[in-house]
Amino acid sequence: MERNKQDGKRSYRAVKDDFIFGVRSVIEAVKANRALNKVLIQKGMNKDLFMELKDALAGERHQLQFVPIEKLDSITDQNHQGVIALVSPIEYGNFEAIVEGLIEEGKKPFLLVLDRITDVRNFGAIARTAECEGVDAILIPSKGAAQVTSDAIKTSAGALNRIKVCKTDSLKDALFYIQQCGVRLVACTEKSSVPLYETNLRGSVAVIMGSEENGITQDLINLSDISCRIPMRGEIASLNVGVAAGMVLYEKLRQELYS
Repeated sequence: MERNKQDGKRSYRAVKDDFIFGVRSVIEAVKANRALNKVLIQKGMNKDLFMELKDALAGERHQLQFVPIEKLDSITDQNHQGVIALVSPIEYGNFEAIVEGLIEEGKKPFLLVLDRITDVRNFGAIARTAECEGVDAILIPSKGAAQVTSDAIKTSAGALNRIKVCKTDSLKDALFYIQQCGVRLVACTEKSSVPLYETNLRGSVAVIMGSEENGITQDLINLSDISCRIPMRGEIASLNVGVAAGMVLYEKLRQELYS
């Protein structure tokens, strides 16, 4: 995906590998288990074509979005037949297999959980920091959050090609499973009274970061073993989530290397 130089808007025309269009092509991509970020379906799509696509998607967990035809036309001027699938440039990992594999190898899992972070550039920047600080895997929700796109990979300086990213339909269920594997859940939220530097981040840890607008979902905070906040003196209420993530991930590394 590249920026249209004339109007500054984002366009999918420049990098055709970012999407697949046409009912048959999308169905074959689903059958081949291609990693799809989202499937865009035209509102009022031809009934026969829609039923064929619906049957192919039955039982699958792809994120579906029904959009006006103008949205699809802005992505491609080809005959899209009312459907375009946005393709992930990476294969998403299985978080259960990753956690179990790390434990079997005698390692202490270091995971980063991103709750409702929607900006792909923030996501890419966080992934870059995570790879530098030794995070084993990043866990994101399947819906309502930024996915791995070419923009995210570019912003991550290629880190998203090196660090595993996993998706889940339920962050709460996923975190409960991680917790049962002996990994402590640390929620980073301004609602906490515990300063970051007083929080023990050593060992097996899953750090949870929330969006700048809404923070971490309360259910996830309630599930966490501990919560902490980054001390601040200024009047602005919150940090950019990419900056905050960098501070928290560095603090874990600092504790393990220098204290």
